[in-house]
Amino acid sequence: MFARASKAARAAGYTAVMIAAMSGAVAAKQPAAPSPLPEGQALTDLVAGLDTQLFDSFNRCADPAQLARHAALFDEKVEFYHDRGGVTWNRERMLENTRRNVCGKIRRELVQGSLRVYPLPGFGAMEIGEHRFCAPDGGVCEGRGEFVVLWHRDGDAWRATRVLSYAHRAEAGAR
Repeated sequence: MFARASKAARAAGYTAVMIAAMSGAVAAKQPAAPSPLPEGQALTDLVAGLDTQLFDSFNRCADPAQLARHAALFDEKVEFYHDRGGVTWNRERMLENTRRNVCGKIRRELVQGSLRVYPLPGFGAMEIGEHRFCAPDGGVCEGRGEFVVLWHRDGDAWRATRVLSYAHRAEAGAR
C-alpha cells in the first residue's frame, strides 16, 4: 500500500512539475504586453508626425515611391468616407482614387491650430482637424474641409483604419 501511495504521489508530483514547466514555456513565448499609449502632448506630437508623413507623401504622390510611402500608412481594409466622392472600402481602391484625383493636381495643408488628438485606449488615437487644398505649385488655396482619422497602433506601427473627409467648401477669399 505504501508503495502505491508513493507511486501515486510521485506521478502527481511529476505531473505538477510538467504542468509548471509547460506553463512557463507557454508564458515565455507570449509577446510582451504593448507599451501604454503616449498621453497628452506626447500623443498629440506622435499623431501630428503621422499626419505630416501622410500628407507629405500625399502631396508628392505623383512619384511612385511617395505613393508607396503613402499607402504604407493605411490599413489594407481602410474605410474612407468622403462627402463628395463616396465611400471606399480598402486601400487599393483608395489609392486608385488618389492617383486619379489628387496626384499632381492638388496639395493639402493642415490649417494651423486645428489639429486635435484623442486617445482610443486599446486601439490608438483619433485625429480631428481642418485642411486646405491648394495648387500643387504652392499657389492659391481654393478648397477647405474637415477630417477625422482613426489611427490603430499595432506594436510600433500606426496605420489609418478609418478616414472621414467632409464639409468641403470653397476657401474664404479664394478667387
